[in-house]
Amino acid sequence: MHVPTARYRPALRRLHWLVALLVLAAYLLIEQRGLFPRGSNRRAMMMQGHFWAGLCILLLAPWRVALRARSALPPITPALPAWQALPTKLLHLALYLFLVAMPLLGLATAWSGGRTVWVPFTGIALPPLLPENDALAQSLEGLHRTIGELFYWVIGAHVAAAFWHHFFRRDDALRRML
Repeated sequence: MHVPTARYRPALRRLHWLVALLVLAAYLLIEQRGLFPRGSNRRAMMMQGHFWAGLCILLLAPWRVALRARSALPPITPALPAWQALPTKLLHLALYLFLVAMPLLGLATAWSGGRTVWVPFTGIALPPLLPENDALAQSLEGLHRTIGELFYWVIGAHVAAAFWHHFFRRDDALRRML
């Protein structure tokens, strides 16, 4: 007899996939900008799209964290072995930290680099919270890139774990978010 899978709340599932798409867009846009020459309109469009995706992630992250904190998490069936609980929590914590840290570093990099940051789809410029400082901008950009590369690994671990649960462990971990 098939027992229906307990799932995350619909709002949490929608936010998960929306943020996942925005993260994917941010990465694709920043990686694709290298296809275009410096100073070109297309390269600038890729960079602006990257900023917008990051700002949208930053705006959604507090809502997502609050909703996750208030929601009862559906249990994984069959239950995880006890030793997997801590790595699972640490991976999710890392994902949430990245969702906040990366956009904040991007904003700090832009502001210290003297760039104007526009709120997506509004035409409103965010007031710079940092003074223009090229040395700081370069340091922050390096940190943003390094953490972004680390985020690839964290995302990869998250996706690999979801597939491992689904195809090898054959539990409902992935189905809870679908």
